[in-house]
Amino acid sequence: MAEEAATADGAQARRQRSGPADRPVALITGASSGIGLATATRLADAGWRTLLSGTDRTRLDSLAERTGGTALPEDLSKPDGPARLAEAALAEAGRVDVLVASAGLGWRGRFADTPSDVLDRMIEVNLAAPLRLVRLLLPGMLERRHGRIVLLGSIAGQVGVRDESAYSATKAGLTMFAESLWYELRGTGVGVRLVLPGAVDTPFFDRRGTPYQRERPRPVPAERVADTVLATITTERDRLFVPHWLGFPARIHGAAPGVFRRMASRFG
Repeated sequence: MAEEAATADGAQARRQRSGPADRPVALITGASSGIGLATATRLADAGWRTLLSGTDRTRLDSLAERTGGTALPEDLSKPDGPARLAEAALAEAGRVDVLVASAGLGWRGRFADTPSDVLDRMIEVNLAAPLRLVRLLLPGMLERRHGRIVLLGSIAGQVGVRDESAYSATKAGLTMFAESLWYELRGTGVGVRLVLPGAVDTPFFDRRGTPYQRERPRPVPAERVADTVLATITTERDRLFVPHWLGFPARIHGAAPGVFRRMASRFG
C-alpha cells in the first residue's frame, strides 16, 4: 500500500510539474531517435504534454529533460510491452489524446535469409504493437469522443520493395488496419491518420545492418516527417506521403501494377 501511494504521489507531482492539466496529451513510441524524437520535439514546442516511449532510457531521459515530457521506456518487441506502456501512460497522465506509433524495425536481404528472431521482432514492433496500443487506448478516446491515432507506415507498404519483403508486409498490414479503422471511426470524434514516408535520414538504416544505397528517393530529414505528423493531428488530412510526390508511384502501382513493376525493374 505504501509503495502504491508513493507511486501515485510521484505521478501526481510530475503532472503538476508538466504544466496545466488541460494540455492535450500525446504518447509517442520510438521517441528516443529519428521520427519519434523529432515528432516529440515538435509536439512539445506546440504546447503538448508528451509521453515518450522507446528502449533507450538515457536518450529518453535527455529528451524529457529538454522538452518537459515524461520518459516511459518500454520494449514493444515483447507481446506484453504495449499493455505495460498503455497502463503506464494512463497512470501518468490520466488519458491519451493522441497516439503516434512511430517505433519501427527493418531488415534488408533475401526473405529466405531473414533470421527468425528478426522477423518476429519486426512483426511485433511494426504491426502487432500499434494494433495492441490502439486496442487499449481507443476505448477512452471513444468515451471522450475525441482523439487521434497516427500510424507511421511506409511507401514500402504501398508498392513493395525488393529485399525488404518482411518490412514491406508489416507496413502494408498497418495501412490496411488504418483504412479499415477509418470506416469504423467515422462520426465518433476520433480520427485515424496514416503517414507514409519514403527514405528518412535516421539511424533506422544503421540499425537494420545495411546503409541506404538507392539513388532515389533521397532521404528526407526526420523533422519533415514530424511536421507532417503534426499536420495530420491538427487538420483533417488523413493520409499523407512524405515527400508528397511519392503518392504518384503509389497510385500507378494501384492502377497498373504491371506497369509499375516494369518501371521499378528499369529504374530501381
